[in-house]
Amino acid sequence: MPVKIAAYLYTDPRLDPPLDDNVWGWEIDRVYKDTPLVNHRPQLQELLAQTQAPEYLLVRRLDELGDSLMAVAENLATLEAAGTVVIATEQVYQTPLTGGPHLQLPVLLAEVQTSLRQRRIRQGHAAKRLKALPPPGKAPYGYRRGKQGYVIDRTTAPVLKAFFEQFLLYGSLRGAVRHIAKQYGKKVSASTGRRWLEHPIYRGHTRYGDGGIILNTHRPLLDATEAAQIDRLLQRNSALPGKTASAPRSLAGLVTCQQCQAKLTVSQVSAPRRAKTYTYMRATTCPAKCQALPYEALLAATIEVICTELPQAVAQRSIPENRPKEALASAIATQEAILEQLPQLVNQGILDNTTAELRAYGVHTEIASLNQQLAQLPPVNLKELAQAVSIPQFWEDLSEPERRFFFREFIRDIQLSRNDNSWTLRLIFRF
Repeated sequence: MPVKIAAYLYTDPRLDPPLDDNVWGWEIDRVYKDTPLVNHRPQLQELLAQTQAPEYLLVRRLDELGDSLMAVAENLATLEAAGTVVIATEQVYQTPLTGGPHLQLPVLLAEVQTSLRQRRIRQGHAAKRLKALPPPGKAPYGYRRGKQGYVIDRTTAPVLKAFFEQFLLYGSLRGAVRHIAKQYGKKVSASTGRRWLEHPIYRGHTRYGDGGIILNTHRPLLDATEAAQIDRLLQRNSALPGKTASAPRSLAGLVTCQQCQAKLTVSQVSAPRRAKTYTYMRATTCPAKCQALPYEALLAATIEVICTELPQAVAQRSIPENRPKEALASAIATQEAILEQLPQLVNQGILDNTTAELRAYGVHTEIASLNQQLAQLPPVNLKELAQAVSIPQFWEDLSEPERRFFFREFIRDIQLSRNDNSWTLRLIFRF
């Protein structure tokens, strides 16, 4: 039975996601589909060799008809000479029914040449990606390009090391940015600093333009423990009001008035010609104009409550701490088992090398995602840590930036409840 309407679909598995054959919006008698990893198109050759050519052929773009401009032009001419009307659904092209030349064909062929050149570039990048080689472009700050990949740049890496250590010590992004500006003269924005903290490159992994990540491709500037702590600090700080993570006072952004649901801010005043200052907290957006409270009194009450209630809250946790960790570890082991099987499948001839590399790339990306989830889990020694910080002397010996770090580690919100001339605090913990 002759084919009236056919379609030809070309996709490169390294570049394009899998497509359904029913993407045309027409009733298609037959779909010719090539998904080659090398320049070989058996379905296109079968289409061109048909003794009874289809009346209509749908393609998404003309550049899918070949791997070079000459091949596209020859295949298009062959199809139209056989009486087939070629229709490009994503371009303004249809074979003229009069048999004359298409007026826009020279313009379209120029677009085809550009598309083919871009495809070859993307295929080259994809080939490097499958071999875990660095992506194109300048090496990230702190690294330089070596023969086999990224190597640490000894002139800029100390700046990043100092930045990471400062953030891990105090949990303040802006404070870490100010530190390297003061110590090394390296001025960057807070957004750049956040990219440094989140970028896989500094953890020894390579991230590509399609979002895929290959683990352990070069020497890291952050070990796994430091990277996990950074992820937890960033996740913790994201729930706080802007700039409070780097505020000089430890209670900034944590205290909420139960009466008006407004956040209390830290304010400071001093009398003329006197060195002593008075620090207090007040709700600037409160419609009832709640009375301001002394900062030191709120701080002392917070320490008293956390020493009393934190060990009890940790002891009452009903969710087993290791269950999420075990599930993620099992999922990672499953993916690693798949990686171990790929060389055997290649040796048996079930998979070719390129297909195996493509599958390995997807598995590596999945392992990277699972490892990131595993790293963000809370520490397993939470009970021991709670016992250590429930001693009042521990808090009194800390500076305000150090208290700020630990408060945000355990406390999500401090709810202030007023009753006539008295007030009480209720702590909402992060677990």
